Amino acid sequence: MSIEKLAREQVQALTPYQSARRIGGSGDVWLNANESPFDNAYTVSGQGLNRYSSCQPDALINAYADYAGVATNHVITTRGADEGIDLLLRAFCEPNQDSVLICPPTYGMYAVSAENQGIATTQVPLTADWQLDMAGIDSALEADANIKLIFVCSPNNPTGNLINRDDIETLLTRTQDRAIVVLDEAYIEFSPEATCTDLLARFENLAILRTLSKAFALAGLRCGFTLASPAIINLMLKVIPPYPVPVPVADIAEQALSEAGLARMKYQVLDLTANRAYLQAGLSMLPGVEVHPGFGNYLLITLDDADAVFARLGRAGMIVRQTAVANSLRISIGNRDECEKVLAFIRQQLSE
Repeated sequence: MSIEKLAREQVQALTPYQSARRIGGSGDVWLNANESPFDNAYTVSGQGLNRYSSCQPDALINAYADYAGVATNHVITTRGADEGIDLLLRAFCEPNQDSVLICPPTYGMYAVSAENQGIATTQVPLTADWQLDMAGIDSALEADANIKLIFVCSPNNPTGNLINRDDIETLLTRTQDRAIVVLDEAYIEFSPEATCTDLLARFENLAILRTLSKAFALAGLRCGFTLASPAIINLMLKVIPPYPVPVPVADIAEQALSEAGLARMKYQVLDLTANRAYLQAGLSMLPGVEVHPGFGNYLLITLDDADAVFARLGRAGMIVRQTAVANSLRISIGNRDECEKVLAFIRQQLSE
């Protein structure tokens, strides 16, 4: 018997999430993972490493609660927002019984994490304008009484659009005492006016995913947060592994959330927003290219022969991302030099 046959059936059949690093390639212009181009420096004392860290460091929880404008008992910190997804699944879904609902095209880890735990996934695709299909969601909820989590991403990855707030409120109302609506706000710093944190006071069935990976330029830190009612937070704390926040991670995250750190983040967001506008304007002028409005730190474009353009970019050392949207490329917003290089290269390819 092979070792693989000893594994759980779900794991044997599982297709792992195709992360940017797993399928990236080689090059010097990395615009495929929605990372920040800013390599900010931090210092850590290196002391206290002989002791286990606190499960939920008070200083870190206080700092993020202040930043998000919520009470501390509405916050849990995790190893990236991805662990928040995993904890919600563990807390609310019975394997081989319950299910989750996703609205593709969207972030792939919702389905991968569910499948890994033996939890079925119901798909209700977004509408043609990439909004929630409310009638389709209603039908899915009626057909499956075991849907426990509904994942919504806004700004949505990979399409870049914001989900209508009225639809989110309607969904929360319809699912009270029935399911948790998990709103992924990983990119909310690029559209802060669209946050739904204020809805936490009205809806106990809302959980909001946040991260320091994008606007805070800390993808390598693996520090995320979930904002939710105390009831949800307490259930997540029951299933979180011990000592989830390394001491250096808490130290750096607290620096990023300090007054100076927040000021730097906001300045860098403004810079990236300007670069997004520059890239959007330039790409929009190219024949056969449709640039979809973006509200995160990336743009989705559709064009003929996207596969060929993707391959040529890669051979030239410029790594972007292919998506499940037909004939599309997702381009992360880098520094101005990186944006200029990608724009010039695509312009050249389309003119040949």
